[in-house]
Amino acid sequence: MKTKFTMFRRGAMFYMQDSATGKQTSLRTKDEAEASSLLNARNAAQQQPTLNLHLARAYLTASDPAFVERTWQTVMQQLQSRGKDTSRERYASVFKSPSFDGLRNKKLLETTTDDFFAVFKDGKVSIVYFLKRLHNFALSLGWIAIPIVAPYLWPKYEAKDRRGITQDEHQSVLQQEKNAEWKLYLELLWETGAAQSDAVNFKAEDVDQQTRTISYFRQKTGSLAQFTISKKLETVLSHLPTTGVLFPKLSTFSQSDRASRFRRRCERAGVSGVTLHSYRYAWAERAKIVGMPERFAQAALGHNSKAIHRAYAKKAIIIAPSLEDYEAKAAQQKLVAA
Repeated sequence: MKTKFTMFRRGAMFYMQDSATGKQTSLRTKDEAEASSLLNARNAAQQQPTLNLHLARAYLTASDPAFVERTWQTVMQQLQSRGKDTSRERYASVFKSPSFDGLRNKKLLETTTDDFFAVFKDGKVSIVYFLKRLHNFALSLGWIAIPIVAPYLWPKYEAKDRRGITQDEHQSVLQQEKNAEWKLYLELLWETGAAQSDAVNFKAEDVDQQTRTISYFRQKTGSLAQFTISKKLETVLSHLPTTGVLFPKLSTFSQSDRASRFRRRCERAGVSGVTLHSYRYAWAERAKIVGMPERFAQAALGHNSKAIHRAYAKKAIIIAPSLEDYEAKAAQQKLVAA
């Protein structure tokens, strides 16, 4: 078995060198016998874990030949082959990041906590988030026996405070918009609160003119969303195709492409801090403020909508009217009844 550390002399002092990394460290002695003893002790300490690793390889190879050769790239490929198309695209895009290069071709059996800490240094929340998914996926498959990083050692994720787009901001963006399809799309988002991918794929067949409703299944969760067509929404729909996809051109863009195009439109309008998803938050907050029951808001946006949970939990601000207003209203109702 190859020794990990070798010894050499520089001047009168003895040093050792890591044969794997090339790192050189002083043994802090000029006595060759003492230096040899120190070197042997370091090699002996290293050889036992290495021997254990070789024994583990032998046993694992007998039960699963692919086990010892499996790399994190294999885990990435397996993970991004599962789930919905949008999830697959997201995984494929994230795993191309240079942040994963140090781990990509690393064998699972040889991975240490330090390898993960090196990725943590990237600092991006999304990278750490998907690394944790990758780690837990490998663990669930049984490709790693125990967690490489203990749960409490993972960086804590602090979600950014998201807000809904205001009516003034919405109008500012509309005023700057020259493309008719984009303008109708933004107006539909404002009136329905649909997620950007759901809305852009609305079809004329989703619109029931007899019952004046729109019904569709959300792409993200598969939950059913239904709502009544308002007068303003009816005006928007009257300018859209009566068959097939309502937004023929926009539906051909990717989600990230629509997001970046919307961001540029916001910049032209002097609006910042919002995304296309802000329309969804805005709808939920407006529903809470005017007193729409939560069950109706859930039916409109889908029962698993996080926007509803956020708005109805704490996001939307409601200013209570004065008691005097209520007393005056009650007195007027008595007069009418009399």
